[in-house]
Amino acid sequence: MIIIGEKINGSIPSVAKAIAERDDQFIKDRAKMQAGAGATYIDCCASVDESVEVETLKWMIDCIQEVTDLPISVDSPSADVLAQVFEHCKRPGVINSVSMEGDKVDKIFPLIADTKWEIICLLSDDTGIPKCAADRLKVFDALMIKAKEYGIAPNRMHIDPLVEMLCTSEDGIAMNEEVISTIRALYPSIHITAAVSNISFNLPVRKLVNLGFMVLAMKAGLDSAILDPTNRDLLGVIYATEALLGEDEYCMEYIGAYREGMIGPVKK
Repeated sequence: MIIIGEKINGSIPSVAKAIAERDDQFIKDRAKMQAGAGATYIDCCASVDESVEVETLKWMIDCIQEVTDLPISVDSPSADVLAQVFEHCKRPGVINSVSMEGDKVDKIFPLIADTKWEIICLLSDDTGIPKCAADRLKVFDALMIKAKEYGIAPNRMHIDPLVEMLCTSEDGIAMNEEVISTIRALYPSIHITAAVSNISFNLPVRKLVNLGFMVLAMKAGLDSAILDPTNRDLLGVIYATEALLGEDEYCMEYIGAYREGMIGPVKK
């Protein structure tokens, strides 16, 4: 499972405070914490006004790169900001994100075409977030046409089906399962990602819903997730599900994670 650590995001009040105060150590500590927990990438999102977003993201990236060699997921809703910031990273990471909205793809895809950068692609367009699986898959088809045009290989793409709140859904996660499994069948090498906690907004005991969703989504083909890598229960479910799906030969990864203290009860 590709884990994109979500804990350095200006939408989190404590992170917003650190950004406003330019608290280098807070950002560094969060980066080290996620790297130590087994994250694959460190997401970096400022959530500030676009007029100061480029400068803020560059400062945040510098903080992260001082304490870990993990690649960064550069996160902004603005394609213009992403275009100015991603090369500030010392090594290729993930751009988070583009969609078929406006000209985002045409701004970002040519910039990363001849690089090793990967990209998160949202299944939305100028009409918003499609309400059914068939329409989300139409957006996916349009994205893949653009990817082929610019020479972006499927294994550099992380497709986000856009998980929404379970409490407002009429069919649970059936639509997400259809989208994920269809994409996985069409492109075995592509990555499919999701912001896991979105599923449980406005529900009590959210972690139970998140855990259940992770199992079902992985069974459908999810292989990448934006989540808190320090959440031992969630990490444990990921390792266990990989073993149950036959993706962990002789459960060696699961056993190794337990021995390294990444999952299971905290060892005293």
